[in-house]
Amino acid sequence: MSYETHEQAHELWSRRFFLKSSLVGMLVLSSRLMFPESASAASFPEGQLRLYNAHTDERLRVTYRKRSGRYDQEALKDINYLLRCHHSKKVCQMDVQLLEYVNQVEKLVGRGQEIHIYSAYRSPSYNNLLVRLGRGAAPNSLHTSGQAVDFAIPGVRLSRIRRAAVKLRLGGVGYYGRRGFIHLDTGPVRYW
Repeated sequence: MSYETHEQAHELWSRRFFLKSSLVGMLVLSSRLMFPESASAASFPEGQLRLYNAHTDERLRVTYRKRSGRYDQEALKDINYLLRCHHSKKVCQMDVQLLEYVNQVEKLVGRGQEIHIYSAYRSPSYNNLLVRLGRGAAPNSLHTSGQAVDFAIPGVRLSRIRRAAVKLRLGGVGYYGRRGFIHLDTGPVRYW
């Protein structure tokens, strides 16, 4: 094999390897959203949440993950409904990793307290409205894909919630002290 042919073969192999690796990575990441029961839950605390939607005045106490680590699909549907866009009433499949993030934070600082939700899923049209009105919404908000939540835990200081979330390093953490909530998302690890 000539030097050029060897380089060409190596370049072709590298492209194939890259494409195959990218495809496998996309399948793994998408399977976490599409098939949440297959997401690893072995290292997470008990899968129970007490949620209160401040816009709809609805409450939900739910066990969304069984002791075996399998996700309860009916419980996830109940959570998705509670966390729907309060403006458009549209429901989105929330990222289970976001639920696990909220759960871990609550277990660290809330100890079974009810979590007050101020914003979870936002339909793209509602998010665009908030952007146009200058309400601080990001044009490409992770709220529009079910990967973000704004919340507080009554009786727990926001600074304490923020410290716990930052320590976990599971995604984005925003501190909105004047507005009275913490933002969590499953995007890249970053803080503001």
